[in-house]
Parts: sequence; structure tokens; C-alpha cells
Amino acid sequence: MAEDLLAHAQGKAAIADSGYDAARIFEAMRAKGMQPVVAPNPTRAVKPPLDQKLYALRYLVECCFHTLKRFRAVATRYEKTATNYLAVVHVACITMWLD
Repeated sequence: MAEDLLAHAQGKAAIADSGYDAARIFEAMRAKGMQPVVAPNPTRAVKPPLDQKLYALRYLVECCFHTLKRFRAVATRYEKTATNYLAVVHVACITMWLD
């Protein structure tokens, strides 16, 4: 599935966690002209270099999603239509921004 996600990806770097530490995924990232910023799997013998500053951005995004999922209506998706669900996500984001 990672290759399918990368087919639509744009940018200079692809940031991911250690679950995406595979040679075929790195090759797909490089084929798109992206720098792979992937935490090495702990079982890997030779660990590739990791850009810590770019990887720190991944942590910020992960924390944002964690906070967003603390809103019960977002986490359980009460709304049936995509438009209404997007409105709930917008309200949750506004609430996060105001806090």
C-alpha cells in the first residue's frame, strides 16, 4: 500500500515511521525525487542516516492527530456524510486552535 500512497505524493521529502523502513519503499520515494526520512527499524543491522529536524515535523503532525482524535465525534465518526464529518473536523480544529 505504501507505493500506492507514494503515487500521489508530492514534495521534497517523504517522512514516515519505522514501519516504512524497506528498500522497495525507499526506491519508490527516490523515484519520485523525494528524500526518504524514515526512522530505521531497530532490527536493521546498518541504519541509514536520519534527518532529525525533518523527522521532528512528523512528531508534531502525529501529536495534532492525537489531539484531534480526543474529540469523540471525530474519533467515532458519528456523521454519516463526508460533508458533515468534515464540518465536525473543522470545528474540532478551530477549538484546538483557540486553546
